[in-house]
Amino acid sequence: MYKVLLVDDELMLLESLEIILSMNDMEIVGKAQDGREALDILRTGAACDVALVDLNMKGMGGIELIGHIKRAYPDIRILVLTTFYDDKNITDAISNGADGYLLKDSGKDAILGAIGQLMNGVSVLDPKVMTRLTALMQKAPSVDLYGEMTGREREVASLLAKGLTNRQIADQLYVSEGTVKNYISSIYDKTGIHDRVKLVVALSGKG
Repeated sequence: MYKVLLVDDELMLLESLEIILSMNDMEIVGKAQDGREALDILRTGAACDVALVDLNMKGMGGIELIGHIKRAYPDIRILVLTTFYDDKNITDAISNGADGYLLKDSGKDAILGAIGQLMNGVSVLDPKVMTRLTALMQKAPSVDLYGEMTGREREVASLLAKGLTNRQIADQLYVSEGTVKNYISSIYDKTGIHDRVKLVVALSGKG
């Protein structure tokens, strides 16, 4: 059973999410209407696996909250759930450590699926968000991210770009999961990108 923190200034949405998630074998450890309230809940020692975070809220907004959570509670997965997908919100959320980014109109199944994917180490990006990120990456100065990689690292990077988990990559390449982690560490060093979501986006844009 995943333990979930809900953060949104729309009370009706909070209540709806609580009902949906509770009916799908998830425990709601707290509901907050801004970032400070969310941090107060976490400071009480509430165990949390995933935080669903809106971006634009009165008081402390989601971008600032994401940074605080990632610094103090790095094991908590953060799924942005918002109506906004402009370039600044997307890049700021991911730069601050968001593990996934969904739009509020994604629907119940998408949200439930995203939580499961995040807990299995898979980055989750709404198709509209992925389209914007890819466009941003293509506008960026051309960088050959694959240039210094070995042949096997290129294979791992290609599968990473498709959103596969470490376990799925290991199965596909017939190696151990530990070996995959070693390849990914090397890829981080060679690309200078040490965040899985950012790396996936970068590889998708340059592949």
